[in-house]
Amino acid sequence: MKRQMVAFSLAAASLLLAVEVPLETEAASSSSTEFELRKKVIGISGIMDITGVYQPVTRAQFAQMLVNASQYRNTTSDRSTVSVFSDVPKDNMYASYVRIAASNEWMTGYLGGVFRPDQYVTLQEAARGVLALLGYTSSDFTGDQIGGRMSMFEYLDLNDEIGKNSSDTLTKEDCINLFYNLLKATPKDGSGIYGEILGCELTSDGEINPLAMADNSLKGPEVYTSWSRFAESMPFGMNDANFFVNGTAVEMETFKSYLNSGYLVVYYNPGSKTVWAYSESADGESDRNVVNGYITHIYYNSSDVMTPTEVELDDGERYQLDSSEMQFAFSMYGTLEVGDRITLIYTVSTDGDENEAYTVIDYVDEDVD
Repeated sequence: MKRQMVAFSLAAASLLLAVEVPLETEAASSSSTEFELRKKVIGISGIMDITGVYQPVTRAQFAQMLVNASQYRNTTSDRSTVSVFSDVPKDNMYASYVRIAASNEWMTGYLGGVFRPDQYVTLQEAARGVLALLGYTSSDFTGDQIGGRMSMFEYLDLNDEIGKNSSDTLTKEDCINLFYNLLKATPKDGSGIYGEILGCELTSDGEINPLAMADNSLKGPEVYTSWSRFAESMPFGMNDANFFVNGTAVEMETFKSYLNSGYLVVYYNPGSKTVWAYSESADGESDRNVVNGYITHIYYNSSDVMTPTEVELDDGERYQLDSSEMQFAFSMYGTLEVGDRITLIYTVSTDGDENEAYTVIDYVDEDVD
């Protein structure tokens, strides 16, 4: 089996542009450009599943978010060897996250040795957790511990775009804003921004740059036709993954349904445990499209017989080769030739006369069974 992985930076850039958020009909803030940026960043970071943003967040789920936003993110598993709280047995899917959060005093339990994992997390509990990640401990707050933490929480702008009181419970939308604010915040020791541990950097206007995050350790493209093969190939657990199909965040079961009905072209970031997949039925929802077929013709410009300009598949369509990487791959020096079966990843543009042009940005030289 032959395979090329090219146009790496361009692929990363296109991936970020394609991470579109689903249309929501509720709070206006969730439809804003600012929230879309925040949602993209948190989705790419792997801190939390960003689907269903109006769902409330439990204490167990928040413990998992804290761990995923920390240096422990790659050292946990779905199972724990010990049970720290009587109501969080060691085979509970959140047990290892609760254990780490409790042992580091990011979160605390209740009298009687219980954690109350299904109870919804409050803003003051969340404030304790993110301040702890920034390096603040109980010794930094004398007297009224809760009041002192909430004052520091507000001073560091960790409450930006949240608008909740300390005793209010949080939704996923609130947590997206909270962890985005955390990534931008300066740790207690004054070094850079907290998000540096997740590969974040700021743009000139002081926001997190999602493009830099996606370009970090991006893998792909790869073609998958079955869930089992896909799950076995990924270097992380499926319960921890964030899934995007044709630019839209989806649940794991929805991702499976796409594989059951055809094939997907997949890119993934093992660090953030994020998967971007594309199907042939993108329906205009994504800025990138995929097609599989046999190469029937490779076209050259009459003035430059060494550089290919277009490739034609057995669907009769011509796909432009604009980048030097793509031109090399389809030239006499590359590995692709007429008769090969290939999957193209391409963009669609329209000229002033509404004529569409298809431009290849990546490919997988691999059979789709």
